[in-house]
Amino acid sequence: MNTLTSFFCKIFLAPIVSILFVKGVKGTENFPKTNFILASNHQSYLDIIISAYSCVPRKFVFIGQIDKGKGFLAILRDILYFFGGVIGVDRHNEASKKNAIKLAIDHLKNGYSLIIYPEGKRSTDGTIQGGKWGVARLFLETGIPIIPARIDGAYELFPPRGKMKIKRNISFTIGKPLDLKDYFEKARWLDSTSDEYKEICIIITEKLMDSIRNLSYEN
Repeated sequence: MNTLTSFFCKIFLAPIVSILFVKGVKGTENFPKTNFILASNHQSYLDIIISAYSCVPRKFVFIGQIDKGKGFLAILRDILYFFGGVIGVDRHNEASKKNAIKLAIDHLKNGYSLIIYPEGKRSTDGTIQGGKWGVARLFLETGIPIIPARIDGAYELFPPRGKMKIKRNISFTIGKPLDLKDYFEKARWLDSTSDEYKEICIIITEKLMDSIRNLSYEN
């Protein structure tokens, strides 16, 4: 989503999203002045709307799956992806995954922020699952800070295989940037296929998911 589109969404669409779905957003002061990687848990198709709501009027992109969904939901997804500036990825295709990472890195290096869901898919029961390594690799390739975030209430409004409800039920909590400088410096000298590099990715991913779990809108 370029700056112009993002400003349009801030002025015309964000108020509608607020009225329909948003209970509150906390922690926007944790966003740095530069671009960032916003990594959130994934409960619902509504997550993309809420994440974008928190980021406008900045310029940003998403990484989102294109390998599931049929009928109306697939059409709705494609419309949201088009206007949201989503980098599509087929999670069952290695070439597609590599291309998505490459495009995400290109956007980050060009000043865009990135919204990503490290679990890789929506939670089937609303709880936070384990994370994939993609966020860690993006950080190690770019040095762009990772901001953990937590969505609550979206699962109740639009769970997988459920019908969407309209209610101001969703809270979005944004954490402080993760301190990962030591890992970034260490990984610079490693081969990305080495076991040591992979171990760093695992550590970063675990730190990220723990940070997301520990966020609370109520505290």
